[in-house]
Amino acid sequence: MHAHARPSRTELPARSWLPRFCSGPTLFAVMIVAELVALVIVLAGDTAQPGGWRRLAVASVYVQWLALLNAVVLCSLRGVLDRLDLAWGFSIAWCASVVVTALGALVVCRLDQALGFGLTVPPHGTARFVFANAAICALIAAALLRYLYVLEQWRGRVHAAAKAQVDALQARIRPHFLFNSMNTIASLIRTRPLEAERTVEDLSDLFRAALGADDQPGTLGGELDLIARYLDIERLRLGDRLRVQADLDALPREMPLPPLLLQPLVENAVYHGVQPLAEGGVVALQGRREGGYVDFSVRNPRPVQPNARRNGVALANIRARIEYHFGARGELRVEEGADFYVAHVRLPENTDR
Repeated sequence: MHAHARPSRTELPARSWLPRFCSGPTLFAVMIVAELVALVIVLAGDTAQPGGWRRLAVASVYVQWLALLNAVVLCSLRGVLDRLDLAWGFSIAWCASVVVTALGALVVCRLDQALGFGLTVPPHGTARFVFANAAICALIAAALLRYLYVLEQWRGRVHAAAKAQVDALQARIRPHFLFNSMNTIASLIRTRPLEAERTVEDLSDLFRAALGADDQPGTLGGELDLIARYLDIERLRLGDRLRVQADLDALPREMPLPPLLLQPLVENAVYHGVQPLAEGGVVALQGRREGGYVDFSVRNPRPVQPNARRNGVALANIRARIEYHFGARGELRVEEGADFYVAHVRLPENTDR
């Protein structure tokens, strides 16, 4: 038998508990929080004294600088912290924020004294100024890390629920497909042994992907190969009743993709669309790559009485997996007509969010 590359198991991705502080949205959130802190500091002072706007401007520049400095440091440490135990990661992140803030306060204080601006404190108050800044940072960092810890616990529960759904989907191989495939293979052994051999290989690849033989994430190219093998098996069973039109050359085959994310859509198209029709029908696969996104659609004929309940369960499982792996950037939508049914999937090429 010819060896095929083994499709990989659907493995839920390892997600960082620390936000990407170098990204635009996170930096914007950091700046907003920093400005609120500066406003609180100014309002906590003596508001009766003149020059309130000047104090707010100075405090804003100073706090924003410290906040951005902390963001850069945490962004640089993100890869290291992700490899540590959660408690150690939190502790090191907290200590790093406090140390960076203390050093930043000391540098600003010394520069202010050397240049004679008088914006901070006189030399004899340097230690108190640095300590106060470090204490404020320690409290804010502790609150932030506590929030991130609670968020991580919640995400852990979501991860477990999503993994259970993935495992259930991987273990779910329709008995009718298995039995029909085995019957097809049995009928080919005597008359067309080479086709029977190839069908066994295709079936084993599908089983390997469904049961999770490897621990590495899959690719879009591997998923398209699985779809091709599945359709080869169904063509032998359905003959001329199953006709396939595929326009998938524009898709990036190297794109990371959890296995069995798209193949169930094609299986639904065959099982719910083509098989119930005596004359069969066309399954049209189309793929596009545009603006950092990949679009994949499956179109099939719609019987007069489709099995909407079972099809809906499969779509709900796929939609849940897309939401987990790609968040709000991934999408599964359905378009229905009197005699057709189309499933559209839209996924971002870059999954780092």
